[in-house]
Amino acid sequence: MTTVSVASSNGALMFDVAVLGAGPGGYVAAIRAAQLGLKVALIERDQLGGICLNWGCIPTKVLLRNAEIVELVKDGEAYGISYENLRVDYARAYKRSREVSNRLVKGVEFLMKKNDIRVFIGEGTLVAPNAILVEHRSEERTITAHHLIIATGAKPLTLPFLKPDGTRVFTYRQLLEVQRAPKSMVVIGSGAIGMEFAYIFHAYGSEVTVLEALPRIMPLEDEEVSAEIARAFNRRGIKTIAGAKVTDAKVGAEGAEVFFETDKGQQSIKSEWVLVAVSVTPNTAGIGLDKVGVKMNQAGYIEVDDHMATNVPSIYAIGDVTGKLRLAHVAQAQGVVAAESIAAKLGKYHDHLPKLDYDAMPRCTYTIPQVASMGLSEAQAKEKGYEVKVSKFPLRANGKSLALNNTEGFVKIVADAKYGEILGVHCIGPDVTELLPEFVLAKNAELTPEEIARAVHAHPTLSESLMEAAEGIGGLPIHI
Repeated sequence: MTTVSVASSNGALMFDVAVLGAGPGGYVAAIRAAQLGLKVALIERDQLGGICLNWGCIPTKVLLRNAEIVELVKDGEAYGISYENLRVDYARAYKRSREVSNRLVKGVEFLMKKNDIRVFIGEGTLVAPNAILVEHRSEERTITAHHLIIATGAKPLTLPFLKPDGTRVFTYRQLLEVQRAPKSMVVIGSGAIGMEFAYIFHAYGSEVTVLEALPRIMPLEDEEVSAEIARAFNRRGIKTIAGAKVTDAKVGAEGAEVFFETDKGQQSIKSEWVLVAVSVTPNTAGIGLDKVGVKMNQAGYIEVDDHMATNVPSIYAIGDVTGKLRLAHVAQAQGVVAAESIAAKLGKYHDHLPKLDYDAMPRCTYTIPQVASMGLSEAQAKEKGYEVKVSKFPLRANGKSLALNNTEGFVKIVADAKYGEILGVHCIGPDVTELLPEFVLAKNAELTPEEIARAVHAHPTLSESLMEAAEGIGGLPIHI
């Protein structure tokens, strides 16, 4: 990798494309642009891989795997395993998470070198539609390019009365630096981040309560999935309270007391730690977007077209800053589209430029049970005026689930009754995040549930549940 810590200003460096932000969207965009023959600069203020590889997607999945194993060991009797004086070490789990993240970051560094991408470490600010000023340790350099790609991501949204301090009140970023599990923790927000951390720390002995302001847990998921995940968590001893609007908090040396309102009135709960996981906000302030005229919406997200282009012809944007779907794999897909679109404008790409279908984008939560979905929920489909057919296959009827001793959950398909179009798929259960891509491919290829049902699935596998759910749309499931 050609890494350049900016030196004193000695003239601008010229590239075909400069990417601001080296998270999963940014570095993928840089690689695809380089593959298409463009001269590429990649600018990053911290570490390659961004939040995802360093302090997000990857380390949390390592911790979740550790937590899953801890739970399996605790359930050893079911497998004929007995033990005495079980000891679990969260510090070792933390260490493994850092080892895996560091390995992947080194992999990205190798890919930069392989693709001859110039990497500049420093704070980047747009100073013109084709130029980024990079500052590092009081030194600066201007990077100019025919086109710019903004991939600066997002940061946690906080509450005014709960300022994260990394001691009692945490963001997800801060929580990934701790090396012990607390005695108790309140999680504010039941999205993927909040639910994953609730599962992790409960496995390591923490008493966990999840507060959600909206009427149901995981409110962006199908209603039946929300109900199932709440039941699963409550069975494990993770308390979930929906319709709980947090109004205030008191933080002291021993912990925090969180005040919230429900239909039962004002309540409070005390805990050693608090995780604020309510949402994120885009990293668009202070990087010069206003100076060059890039259009943003009221929430601060950059407005883009189907090719990731902004209103400024030379500037593109991808990932969380667009607010489309704030997921790493969506950022990567957008990065490919942006790079190919720029290469086409420069005469280096002549294939079809695809339009991303956000209804076919997978959404995943890696708790146990896992949650995976795409497209419309049953309620959303009906609200849009569709006459729907719904099929749901329970995993308790799947042989592989029984062999795994993990029968929580189901596969649910929402289809258009008239044409058979797949409108939405909603899964909860073991490894369903690995199963969902079959439906993503089917939707992109405009296949119907009937065609999935006719595809032979190996037995015994979890994937049979997809086939059975698809058969159910036609009213012909075999095993229920």
